[in-house]
Order: sequence, then C-alpha cells, then structure tokens
Amino acid sequence: MSNPDSPTDQPPQTLACEDGTILAYYKTATGKASAEGHPDAPGLLFLGGFMSDMTGSKALALEDFAGKRGQAFVRFDYRGHGASEGRFTDGTIGTWLADALAVLDRLTEGPQIVVGSSMGGWIMLLLALARPERIAGLVGIAAAPDFTEEIIGPRTTDAFREKMAQDGYILYPSAYSEEPYTITNDLIEEGRNHLLLKGPIPITAPVRLLYGMQDSDVPWQMAVRLCELLESRDVELSIVKNAGHRFSEPAEIDLLLRTVAALSDPQGLPES
Repeated sequence: MSNPDSPTDQPPQTLACEDGTILAYYKTATGKASAEGHPDAPGLLFLGGFMSDMTGSKALALEDFAGKRGQAFVRFDYRGHGASEGRFTDGTIGTWLADALAVLDRLTEGPQIVVGSSMGGWIMLLLALARPERIAGLVGIAAAPDFTEEIIGPRTTDAFREKMAQDGYILYPSAYSEEPYTITNDLIEEGRNHLLLKGPIPITAPVRLLYGMQDSDVPWQMAVRLCELLESRDVELSIVKNAGHRFSEPAEIDLLLRTVAALSDPQGLPES
C-alpha cells in the first residue's frame, strides 16, 4: 500500500547545480512526531544506476518505508537521467558524483544511510570518501564500482574499440531496454580518475552489500573483492542465489528494507 504522505504523485522539486544544470528530486521530510516514529534515525539517500531513474521499484519502496517510519528520504535523477536536465552522453562518473554531492550537501541534514544501486553503488562509495562525516551507513545493491574498467572493458570487442576511437562512442547492448546504451570515450577515460578496486578503500562506516548470483551484469565475485578492500570492520555481504541484477522481486525488496531498518535502528520494520 502506498504512503499517503508520499510526494510521488506531485511534480518533482528542482535543484540548480553550480553550472546551472537542473536536477529533479523528491524529498520526504522527517515525519510526524509520534511514539511510533523514528524521527531521530539517519536520513536515507537513494542513488540510482546507469541509465536508470528515481521512479524504480527500489526507490519507491524505500520512500514508502521511510514515510511509515517518519524518516527523511531523498531520491533524485542525475543529470541526463529521468526528469533532470542535461544530455546523458555528456555525463561521466565525476559529473554524476558532483550531482550526488550537491544533493547530499544541500538537500539533506545530519547523518545519512546511502543506498546505491549498480552504478549508484560506485557513486555511493565515492560519496562516502568525499563526506565521511555525513555517512551513517552504506547499502549497495549489485554495487558496480569501476564498472567502466571491470565490466565494460573486458566485454568490448576490437570492432567496438575501433569505433570508439573513430566516433568517440559505442552502442552497447542492454538487457533492460530495446535501445542500446551509449558508452562514450569520455565516460571510460574520466572513470579512470575514480577507480576503487586497485587497493584498500578507506571507508570505515558500516557497509551492507546485496548481490544476486544470477546477475549477468555485475558478477557476485566482485562483492568478495569489495569486502576485502573496504577498511571498515563492519561489512556484511548477502548473496541471494536466485536474484538477478534488478534485485526488485518482493523477497529481494524485503531484504533491502530489513537491511536498511537494521542499520537505522534496532526497531526493525514497522507493523504492516
């Protein structure tokens, strides 16, 4: 059942970045004061994936979850995604990280639990490195740090590389859309400024990682490497045997919400 206080049915609010780009977002403020509320729990910030947007089932489930608990929540679209301005092909890991930093700095207050899906898991880790004092915890869903090198790179054929050199981009097949992804040379080159899997990752906040063993895009073995490299002593990994990349089946959403609830406080999920 949807949360009656959800802003989903309203037009998104907007945030102007320093360069003038307008980002679209939805924000649920801390909730009504009540004995059953959780107004002192950390805020929740959702970071979507590559060519995804803020209207997906995981984002909406988290919004509903936060509304029931009286917990602050923000979801937004990076530039070139969803309802935000900009061209997708102009985006890079650095520009999308800058968008996430603007949202964290200007739309949230106090400690945050950041939930990152796929590419959003890479942005999540970079955000935690940039603003460690703001991070109460991290939850990665099929987190894909360094995906431009670790995933796209090995799957790029010689023909694709020749076309990239000639045109500055390639059309990369997608399992989730009839339209292929446009992968630009700028995305690959700029992404090398943000690689994390080459050595220790100095994040000390609690980290929870959720992966599906049937994920054909982000191999679950990446999660083991990530666990080893994170310096935090509080890292937990859940691998769901039958889950795929989307991680959006009811049981998978339930695991996500219970994971966020446990990081937020010991109260767990509210009664249905």
